[in-house]
Parts: sequence; structure tokens; C-alpha cells
Amino acid sequence: MPEGDVSAVTYLFIGQVFAGLILFAFFSLSNIKLPSHVSLRTLGIVWNILFVITCIYGFFSTSPYPRIKVDVRYHFFTLILCSVGAYFLVVPWKRKIYSVFTDSNGDAIPNKKEKLAFIVPVIFATIGVCIALANGGSKYFYQLFNSIIIGGGSTVLAVGLGTISAYAFSRFNIAGKDDLLFFILSTRMLPPVVVVIPIYLMYIALKLKDTHFGLILLYTTFNVSFAVWLMKGFIDEIPKEYEDAALVDGYTRFQTFMKVVLPQSVTGIAATAVFCLITAWNEFAFALVLTETGGRAVTAPPSIQSATGSAGMDWGKIAASTFVFLLPVAIFTFLMRSHLLRGVTFGAVKK
Repeated sequence: MPEGDVSAVTYLFIGQVFAGLILFAFFSLSNIKLPSHVSLRTLGIVWNILFVITCIYGFFSTSPYPRIKVDVRYHFFTLILCSVGAYFLVVPWKRKIYSVFTDSNGDAIPNKKEKLAFIVPVIFATIGVCIALANGGSKYFYQLFNSIIIGGGSTVLAVGLGTISAYAFSRFNIAGKDDLLFFILSTRMLPPVVVVIPIYLMYIALKLKDTHFGLILLYTTFNVSFAVWLMKGFIDEIPKEYEDAALVDGYTRFQTFMKVVLPQSVTGIAATAVFCLITAWNEFAFALVLTETGGRAVTAPPSIQSATGSAGMDWGKIAASTFVFLLPVAIFTFLMRSHLLRGVTFGAVKK
């Protein structure tokens, strides 16, 4: 099989990215205009062709300091899949990203100094947009903080309860275990619109409407079933011999769970936490019905929806709000990446 040098591909790719940023800054700050017959689509196609040529050259080039030799065909198909995926991910966001860096009327920043000021947020996560939202008299960051509290609290409770329940279902012979698992799963089968009115009436009677505790309790109830099923699959893959050996050494069942099972199920806990957080973070129906406009427990999704009113669509505010709304989940997923990429029984051999 042909082999190529990974280091060459890495250096060429990084160089091309920096070249693209330099060209972007040059065309943004200069008064040079593209000819009428040259469109951005044409430039994009040419740029992609140059990117593919660069990578192919990197695959077959020889470096005086080779790093890792790999199969060229594997990385070539990986490159094709990543390029196609990146295209379909970036194109739908083109209008949104453009709206973030324009004013409310859709006009671009006119002069060179302001263009330079807006190039930095493009590269370093919309700092200018965050400052504009914070100084604009909006409560969006307070509502985003509510989303962090409610989403994070429900995720911790759901993952904790789900892990304990999954361990019980996986290790003990419980009467009617299959029926109980199906009953737990059935709570996810009902759409929110079916149960939103009964829950609304109960929350009014219990005075839980527009409270952080009420939303945390509700999101935990819906996420715990998903956490149980997902964690049960991970715990089933952990060999029971480790627990038997720990019990023989004098560990209690609780100590075995804390010191043997949990370290082996870190990958499952991380994956479950990511999915539970995404579910609670994006929830809209209950957050809209069970909170009041301008209330103390309003989360970010209803506040983004409130940007559409009788005065029309404030596209700049909507684009900036949704862009900032994605950052906490993206950061959390990035922090969990090392656990998500590890095997469930990392370092363990089942005999």
C-alpha cells in the first residue's frame, strides 16, 4: 500500500488556512472589488480544488523528517467525507454568520477601521457581538445563565440517577425488569404537546411555574429514562469479574460501584451527559409554557423567539443570540472529547 507523510499534510493544511485568513483580511480592508463575472461560488470552487491538490501533494510527498506513515487511501476517503460534510455544514450558516457581522438593516461595516474591528470577532468568537448584546439593555445573558443552571442541574441529576438505576438493572435480578425498562422508555414516546397542559395545571397548583427548580425537575424526569437505557448498555459491557474480585477483597457493594464500576464507565457517563445536556439545552415547548415573559426562570430559546415581533425580524439579534447560544454546548462537548474517544473497557481485558 502507498504511504504518505502526515506531517507534510498537516503543515500544508495549516499554511493554506493562514493564507486564507490573510486573503480574507486583504480583500476586506482594501478597496479592490471582484469583477462582475467572478462570484464567490467560483472562488470557493477554485479554493476547494487547490485544497484537494495540496492534500494529495502532501500524501505523496517525502519529508526529510518523517513522522507517521499511514495508508494514503484511508486518509483520501476521510478527506472526501470531511470535505462534503464541511460543505453542507458551512453553507446553511453562511447567511447567519453574515447577519452576525452586519447591522440590523443588513448593511455591512463601511470603513476600513470598523472592518478591521470586525475581523477579530470572526476569528476569536464574536466578542464584539457579545459586548453589543450585553450593552444593549437585553436580558439575554441572564436568560443564557438560566439555561446553564437549568440544563446543567438537570443533566447532573439525570446522569446520576440514571447511572445508579442502570447499575441495578444490569447487575441484579429484579422482578419484572424488562417491563420496568419498557415503562421507563415509554416516557420518551409522548410528544411534549400531549402532556404540556396537565403539567402546566400541576405546576400552577404546586407553585412551580417560572421557577428554576420546576424546570430542572421536569427536564430530569424526561432525561432520566434516556440516561438509564444508555448507561445500562455501557455497564453491561463491564466484566463482572472485577466486581467479584473487589467483593472478595472486602469491598462493600457501594465501594465496588464507586471504585470499580464508575471509573470503567466514564465514557458512558460523558456520552450520556452530552446527550442529556443537548436535550435540556434545546428544549422549547415547556420552557415557553412554564415561564412568564421577562420572568426569573426564562431560558434562552424562548428569548430568541421573542426577537420576532410586530416591528419585524431583528436578524442581527437573532443571528448573534443563536451563535452565542451554541457556545456552551460546544465547549462542554469539547471538554468531554477525551472521554468520548476512549473505549468503554479501556485498559481491561475480559477473559
